[in-house]
Amino acid sequence: MIQEFISEVRKHKQVCIFSHVRPDGDAIGSQIGLALWLQKQGLEVRAFNDDALPENLKFLEEIFPIEKPDKDYIESCDAIILVDGNDPKRFGGYADLIIESGKPLYMVDHHPEPLDIYEVGFSDPTASSTAEMVYRIYLQSALLHYIDKGVAQALYTGMMTDTGSFRFDSVTPQVHEAIADLLRRGNFSPDVIHQKVYDNKELHHLKLISEALAKLEVYHGGKLATLAIPESSLVKTGCTYDDLDGIIAFALSLASVETAVLLYERDEKVKLSLRSKTDTVDVNVVARKFGGGGHKKAAGAWHNGNLEEAVKDIVETITF
Repeated sequence: MIQEFISEVRKHKQVCIFSHVRPDGDAIGSQIGLALWLQKQGLEVRAFNDDALPENLKFLEEIFPIEKPDKDYIESCDAIILVDGNDPKRFGGYADLIIESGKPLYMVDHHPEPLDIYEVGFSDPTASSTAEMVYRIYLQSALLHYIDKGVAQALYTGMMTDTGSFRFDSVTPQVHEAIADLLRRGNFSPDVIHQKVYDNKELHHLKLISEALAKLEVYHGGKLATLAIPESSLVKTGCTYDDLDGIIAFALSLASVETAVLLYERDEKVKLSLRSKTDTVDVNVVARKFGGGGHKKAAGAWHNGNLEEAVKDIVETITF
């Protein structure tokens, strides 16, 4: 699968790469890593995302620019690649154009159950991150020498953020070997990336955490925790949706809790972010019941009711 991807993608001259909306570190890190792999081989590459990068990831744009989608370029390019997502609907307002363009469509992603619409789909749900898969592309194409400081920092960011700073069970010896190689080739210290991604909070963010923890509830004998955040909490603290990133970890850190759900109001719906630290509850299965999906231990979905209804339904759906 990976060799076919390498072989076919190299045949093109102009490529656009999309990362999913509401991008995270893995989406952007893998997108930039792949864009540079192509660019260093002489291809013309542009990277698109419908949404702006969150503040803690904007340093990655210094490595390779992430642009708002350009309709003319999408229509004129030779191929389209989706990274860190396997359904075009996750990639913003140009999903229909991506599907209907008639251009070769490729995918690099580690989420389960990809759609069968790709010229070549490089899919591995066992991978720790899409950034790890992009590192493998460099490895399998014998182009590890193309990994400079920028590539190394982008891929490191992707792997670090999608593994909870390397604490999830998706982290294998091969992941640590890849990280060691990135640190050698990029010649940077891990704390530089960690500080940019995690150690840049402001007072209003800490106030939001306080608001969130005040709403922490546990169910099913303490095995399930919920954090239900109304829109008013964001307004009160002067925060944005990006500031909610990572808050679910506080609920999951409780000794008795096996599964945690962050629920917050957005666009007249309720966003569900589900995490699990055991194999008892497959949150991907739970998320799919609400029209979402993801991984066994990390998934997301939307609820069309209000916050109170969403909490009630999630508590009834998750069983131990």
